[in-house]
Amino acid sequence: MPRPHHRDHPLPANDRVRIVEQRVLADDWFVLKKTSFDYLHSNGQWQRLHRETYDRGDGATLLLFNRERGTVVLTRQFRFPAFANGLPDGMLVEACAGLLDDEAPQAAIRREVQEETGFRIDMPRKVFEAFMSPGSVTERLHFFVAEYEAKDRIDEGGGDASEGEDIEVLELTLDKALLMIRSGEIQDGKTIMLLQHAALVGLDRL
Repeated sequence: MPRPHHRDHPLPANDRVRIVEQRVLADDWFVLKKTSFDYLHSNGQWQRLHRETYDRGDGATLLLFNRERGTVVLTRQFRFPAFANGLPDGMLVEACAGLLDDEAPQAAIRREVQEETGFRIDMPRKVFEAFMSPGSVTERLHFFVAEYEAKDRIDEGGGDASEGEDIEVLELTLDKALLMIRSGEIQDGKTIMLLQHAALVGLDRL
């Protein structure tokens, strides 16, 4: 299994941040660093702070939708961190997503969508981007939408078995997916954001 590539993020110049020390705590599949730095507060006082950052690379996610039928395509798969944090079966319902792995966001999400769901898409449209857990994780996630039709599904999907993926593909009405957020059946943050964006804009204008 290839090891993900991580950029050595250059820290931006900032008059309010002075890096004192940076140490790598773990460098296995992803990279965990501890940084000590001085930070200038708005009251003019400097303070020594210490933060750990987890670098797993940037990623992309996409909501497949069909205007005419009012449906969306999501996935269900086992997520060990969710299981470890008390989700009994560890199964999360999600929008397609994956790491960029040195690809442009549009290219990466096209690859991920076909791998996970079997749908081939040509023109994903970016709607926004967000830092998903900025207190500790460096990842910036690019959010896309794309319309699908039945003819666009060229295989069964299911993910990459060599990476331990066993992905179920779900087709739901948008209304049903929104009810699943309320019921707690959908707890994945990126998916909730995309579904609520679709509800706010409307599938006919997405």
